[in-house]
Amino acid sequence: MPNKFSRYHYDAIVIGARCAGAATAMLMARNGARVLIVDREQEVRDTLSTHALMRPAVTLLGQWGLLDEIAKATPVVTSTHFHYGDEKVSVPIKPDGVAMGLYSPRRWLLDNVLGQAAVAAGAELRTGTSLVHLIRDIDERVTGAVLRHPNGTTQSVSADIIIGADGRNSTVADHVGAHTIASANERSATTYTYVEGIPNEGYRWYFGDKVTAGLIPTTDGAHCLFTSCAPDAFRAWFAKDAFGGAMKMLAMWEPEIATYLSARGPAERIRRFPGAPGHIRQCAGPGWALVGDAGYFKDPATAHGITDAFLDANRLAHALYETPGDARSYQIERDQTAPTLFELTNKIASLEWDFESLKPLHMKLSAHMKSEQDALTFSHSAIAA
Repeated sequence: MPNKFSRYHYDAIVIGARCAGAATAMLMARNGARVLIVDREQEVRDTLSTHALMRPAVTLLGQWGLLDEIAKATPVVTSTHFHYGDEKVSVPIKPDGVAMGLYSPRRWLLDNVLGQAAVAAGAELRTGTSLVHLIRDIDERVTGAVLRHPNGTTQSVSADIIIGADGRNSTVADHVGAHTIASANERSATTYTYVEGIPNEGYRWYFGDKVTAGLIPTTDGAHCLFTSCAPDAFRAWFAKDAFGGAMKMLAMWEPEIATYLSARGPAERIRRFPGAPGHIRQCAGPGWALVGDAGYFKDPATAHGITDAFLDANRLAHALYETPGDARSYQIERDQTAPTLFELTNKIASLEWDFESLKPLHMKLSAHMKSEQDALTFSHSAIAA
């Protein structure tokens, strides 16, 4: 094993180079840490996502000095519309000192902007590189990792901390035995695609009888269209003609848009997500930590995954700056907020609501996001560019 002062020792190794991992690596590198990021993919491409950033995520991007690059290619969102059956409730999104509204960038843009910022801050990025196993000392503290390079060779690398940013099926979480704090089986089954030629009217969320949908303006003028139902109804809606099923569902609220899109067709292939169990995992231990979906995954029903990934990155970077190699305070801070949003998301994703019971859930969701935003303002500030 190389000693602490060798070229193969890092302050942190981050497994996963998407938004959670890239943001964490960037912040740590800006704090002066020597960081290695590895990702098993050769390049960071697009991935399944609702793309929507909530106010805390936009605020953090602005404070990190990265929002302008996102805004160049992604339209601003200045309103949100909730359609409860035939009722429409519109909420303006007020500009603040950071941004004119909200944004929902494509992941090929967002994740690469963050990765490039991490490298610019001094982090080392290795793609096509996967985790083989973790290395521990006699006290079972994680002290490094064995990595496999694209040519098949392996290398042992030591670090003060290993950070798992490798998604809901996290290999790091599995290797460290991170225990599950909470779990949930409530889920929606969802199709995703992209459509073009409709105006940007902000976030549009649609709620019906056991179904939901959304139109989210994203990069280069397209919209992400998602349509969701209960898993046991998924085949009936989408098995034979997934886009046709999506148009049939969208027509419940937007018949003119559905007719227009049916004639035009999708801009990209439609993708299916059958849903997955939610979890809140232990996110810190001796020599390791988890960020993003690796530590905390919930149904996409509340479109809060990227925002939580950024909040995780910000909390963990601050914790490790205060106590290098020790992420226990990060665990405590995350657990103060995660259960509330987890419970709200599960209730919404279950589709077991009527409109009068759904509206209070959305009000509680709004209050939770306000508290997240207030915490950014009144606790530690974000790490700036």
